[in-house]
Amino acid sequence: MRDDAFVLGVNYWPRRKAMGWWSDFDADEVRAEFGVIADLGLDVVRVFLLWDDWQPSPDTVSEACLTNLGSVLDIAAELGLGLDVTFFTGHMSGPNWAPGWLLRDGPRDPGPAPRTVVSGGRRVDLAYRNPFHDPEALRAAEALLRAVVGRYRDHPGVWLWNLGNEPDLFAWPASPADGRAWVRRMTAIIRELDPHHPVTCGLHVESLLQDNGLRVSDVFAETDVAVMHGYPMYADWAEGPLDPDYVPFTCALTTALSGKPTLMEEWGGCTAAPGEPSHVMRWRFGGIERTQFMASEDDLADYVAAVLPRLVEVGATGAMLWCFADYAEALWDRPPCDEAQHERFFGFVRPDGSLKPHAAAVRAFARTRPRVRAATRRVDLDVSPDDYYADPTGHARRLYAAYLDDADDR
Repeated sequence: MRDDAFVLGVNYWPRRKAMGWWSDFDADEVRAEFGVIADLGLDVVRVFLLWDDWQPSPDTVSEACLTNLGSVLDIAAELGLGLDVTFFTGHMSGPNWAPGWLLRDGPRDPGPAPRTVVSGGRRVDLAYRNPFHDPEALRAAEALLRAVVGRYRDHPGVWLWNLGNEPDLFAWPASPADGRAWVRRMTAIIRELDPHHPVTCGLHVESLLQDNGLRVSDVFAETDVAVMHGYPMYADWAEGPLDPDYVPFTCALTTALSGKPTLMEEWGGCTAAPGEPSHVMRWRFGGIERTQFMASEDDLADYVAAVLPRLVEVGATGAMLWCFADYAEALWDRPPCDEAQHERFFGFVRPDGSLKPHAAAVRAFARTRPRVRAATRRVDLDVSPDDYYADPTGHARRLYAAYLDDADDR
């Protein structure tokens, strides 16, 4: 891809396997689905190394997973795609997927709200040790980095190394200094092995809205690339569930705090059934009523088409949709689809393999060959990062109001 190309990509789990793909790997399935991605004109696929599969013990990295990742990299390179390889997964699609050796009895550590814990493919009623501080977990993380980066640092299919998926939803460092030190330690290991490919850490909007030990300003001071994940349907301060300015704003705010252009690494929405209007889906699980905004397929396509040029306006380096496919009905009685039922419908490919309208919107944008430009819309940060994190939600809301007012004045 061109050096100034605005990167287009997608977050990937196979539609028939979801989080089970490493333990039930099928290279032909990956080749077919990556072919769809390449045909849409996308550049990058983000893949997740589910920690439970990749490290059956803290001092062992699965040779089968390593070999299968090589196959995925080969397929990507053959099709002209690069991989965003995400370690320590960790939090994913509702539950937290913990390797068995990390589990423990007793109360949870202070930190994120409680979530279902899945280990060995099933729910467990256990807590887990904090991977930011536990000595065994730190040694295991280093071993995983050394095994993967050491083997594949020269592979043409590697595009980016990533230190996690929304890691604050799995655990919190004890302090921002501890969070930054962890990122520095992991990044240094990767750079020691591979000084050529960039490193990032997959933070999401909560790291803009709370001081969770993973401050945007600190984390991206240690990495090469700044990224953000954001969804307006989960923000009560957005201008509706399909607010087209919300995602670009989170990129612009990340850039203002980090001093680096930002990749919108995860965004999108889940859709209603074909032909259904936008609505709020309701279901019960574990005695609790759940709700989720479900966009009509055409409304989500309009949203995607509106967001993409706005990301160029804020100087973003690219956009990667969540996610590749809706999940096959055979997966609906397993985590995460049984509990987080909306996760069944986040793809731009339906379970039968047909494309939703927002895939066409992405293809049309890709055909314009977008490139990264100097920002024409910005967030003017009028406080220091330390002052920002004294009241992050208040500052984010205030700055978003100013961002929208500035657009109205244009």
